[in-house]
Amino acid sequence: MLMENSSTVLGSKGLIRKHEFVRIIIQCLYSLGYKNSASCLESESGISYKSLDFELLESQLLCGNWDGCIDTLNAIKDLMDETRASALFLVFKQCLLECLNRGDDSMALAVLRKEVSASRLGKDKAQNLAQSILSFKDVQFGEIEDNDVRELRKKLLAELEKLLPPPTMLPERRVQIPTETVQILKGHKNEVWFVQFSNNGDYLASSSSDCTAIIWQVLQDGKLMLLHTLRSHQNPVSFVAWSPDDTKLLTCGNGEVLKLWDVETVLTLKKASICGIVMATRLKHGRG
Repeated sequence: MLMENSSTVLGSKGLIRKHEFVRIIIQCLYSLGYKNSASCLESESGISYKSLDFELLESQLLCGNWDGCIDTLNAIKDLMDETRASALFLVFKQCLLECLNRGDDSMALAVLRKEVSASRLGKDKAQNLAQSILSFKDVQFGEIEDNDVRELRKKLLAELEKLLPPPTMLPERRVQIPTETVQILKGHKNEVWFVQFSNNGDYLASSSSDCTAIIWQVLQDGKLMLLHTLRSHQNPVSFVAWSPDDTKLLTCGNGEVLKLWDVETVLTLKKASICGIVMATRLKHGRG
């Protein structure tokens, strides 16, 4: 079995970790039902989409090995104290619930006195667990079937999955493929090279190889409406960027110039002369 080097990177800029990329592919294959393909890729790459820590935690939790769960959570490295405490709290709560469901009150109290105090959950979480015992006692126990217990453990596993950081577990449905076209935007006459929403989410700016940029308005229903086409570049526009307060929009001509647009002026005076609206900075021969 080939073991992948976790430090290997992909892409021209080296921004993609190959190890994480393969893990995402494996998870997607599992989620789509291609278990044999996912298992084959795991075997060939030596990568599991679940970390060894989480695989161990999953097996311990599903069989009710609470001491093992606690030891595993305490052993996970690089886990923030607050995150560890929250995860332990969820495990203890499930453990207490099952103890009381079996009528084993003494075990529930032993867990509360010994394990909880030793785990440094904090006063608030410890009190919350103590109150849980009292609230659980008001429930009619003995009616939770084995299937229900398994479902509760699976639910707990899903909560831990969301709580623990990505290196420990990849969240479900991390990669989602769009399945519905909501709207087709028509305005550019050639390829669109870049898009960016304004910081307040009210506008979308797009740039194109047709030498223009367009400002679109986001409507209440989520649809977009063309507000204004920015024309003055002589070359394709490869990049756009909003200022922090969304009052300015920067457009970048491919190997040409940067243009800074006053958004309010552009949208208010659509027919105004381009003079006074656009400021250009030439990027030729290193001069500003």
